[in-house]
Amino acid sequence: MSSAVTAMPEPATRPVSSEAGSEFTPLLRAVKGQGLLERRTGWYVRTIVVNALCLGAVVTGMALMGGSWWVLALAPLLAVLCARTAFIGHDAGHAQITGNRSTSRLIGLVHGNLLLGMSYAWWNDKHNRHHANPNHIEKDPDVAADVLVFTSKQAATRAGFRGWLTRHQAWLFFPLTLLEGLALKVYGFQDLRRQSGRERLVEGALLVAHVAGYVTLLLTTMPLGHALVFAALHQALFGLHLGMAFAPNHKGMEMPDPDGDKWGHLRRQVLTSRNIKGAALTDWFLGGLNYQIEHHLFPSMPRPHLRLAQPMVKAHCRELGIPFVETGLVDSYRQALRHMYEVGEPLRADI
Repeated sequence: MSSAVTAMPEPATRPVSSEAGSEFTPLLRAVKGQGLLERRTGWYVRTIVVNALCLGAVVTGMALMGGSWWVLALAPLLAVLCARTAFIGHDAGHAQITGNRSTSRLIGLVHGNLLLGMSYAWWNDKHNRHHANPNHIEKDPDVAADVLVFTSKQAATRAGFRGWLTRHQAWLFFPLTLLEGLALKVYGFQDLRRQSGRERLVEGALLVAHVAGYVTLLLTTMPLGHALVFAALHQALFGLHLGMAFAPNHKGMEMPDPDGDKWGHLRRQVLTSRNIKGAALTDWFLGGLNYQIEHHLFPSMPRPHLRLAQPMVKAHCRELGIPFVETGLVDSYRQALRHMYEVGEPLRADI
């Protein structure tokens, strides 16, 4: 979701060396030959409609149960549906749903700004930079030093409260994701300063509409005390769900040398990404992001085609001798947390 709100360019259009091009081109040709880059409009229409109906059902339930504390049982369900909504916005940002840029932007604005209070332009800009250089310490905003750090060099500069965070970041990771739902809203409003003209007006108006609509929904369906607890529970679980979906993908994987990344597109995306094994439930829970390698190689590939492309990508990597990392969901968290723990080790040793 970029500042210009453009879709991710197809990987083959990026300049790569002739050697790197020769590694990726046969795979790209095979994937295109299977029609896996063709869009699945019908699938996405059904997904969007079902998600909207489920959201409507939860809102109806809130209106019917709002006077009882049993309404809190709907907060986890709403959190899960909000994660589905975020996955739809993610796919729209990658032009997976449609090749029409205006339609993609509209879908992203509705599912991001209006329904979630999360800026489509802010997220698209950040996410596209991540896709272009995953795990690159100087180019990927997802591994920039912030609340968490991901290299010993970043950790060495931490002191005071930030140093304490780094020492304990592996233990704090999932508790911190409980704040992610609110953080995404704050980032969206902050990004309005970067935007200009009509984009700022549209994005800002939809973000305000979300906040107003969310507060109105809570206060008109339940007492104030219920509303405060419901909002806290909903936002915390929404952030946790997103954290559980994004944490396994790159944390603890290879990080390109910032002084000279010579990897081509294939190696850049495969070596820095991790796939999660599982069946239909895993695909649903993680929004298709469990096929992270395939998604990074082919950002515009529709979500239901990622699992079909996996055997081809895995076989191609095996032929080239490129490690294809795939593990279970729980083990992926263990690997990511272990990496964050090891990064903080020097600060713990200095105590």
